[in-house]
Amino acid sequence: MLIIEGVVGVGKSSLMNYLVEEGFTPFPEPVVNNPILDRFYYDRKRYAFPLQVFFLAKRFEHLTAAAQVEDAVMDRSIYGDGIFAAMHKETKTMEAEEYGVYEQLYKVMIDEVKKPDLLVYLQVSVDVAMKRIQKRGRDFEQSVERSYWEKLNQKYEEYFSTYDQSPILIINVDHLDFESSVDDRLYILMRIKETLEKLKHKNPN
Repeated sequence: MLIIEGVVGVGKSSLMNYLVEEGFTPFPEPVVNNPILDRFYYDRKRYAFPLQVFFLAKRFEHLTAAAQVEDAVMDRSIYGDGIFAAMHKETKTMEAEEYGVYEQLYKVMIDEVKKPDLLVYLQVSVDVAMKRIQKRGRDFEQSVERSYWEKLNQKYEEYFSTYDQSPILIINVDHLDFESSVDDRLYILMRIKETLEKLKHKNPN
């Protein structure tokens, strides 16, 4: 199982789609048909907790299903969800009591799910991420202030600098436009395949 992680706008879904073309089975992030996501960006304090619980349940469902499939790929995971929840607690958009409930659920689920064979962290600067968010044009993301994206990026960097749940491949994509450049796309796919191959030889079973 392969997991793609990174902040909003970094290109996780696009990379997942390219990996699907290489034979991987997708388990996409539940953004479509999410009844809470667009409301959250307009009223974070009210919707932070139900949104994170929604994502946690969906992610657990996806991870459980993906564990049964060879060459599964997910564009975000339960690990990234924990980053969002911790940030909401810190910025007080989630009450301490709500975070306590979330944390209990998170710990139970994290112990139950299969660890990924590899987690790919797409590292990006705030400026580049914001440009890609604007280009993508989702209405509910356009009104978000820069400080939110800065805080999120900081939390991602902190978390994945000490991540130890599985092997991790960090790729900085500030100067890689893998959605438009075939060369950049092939480079990233090559890095992922090479890393998976090395891990396979290291752990043949």
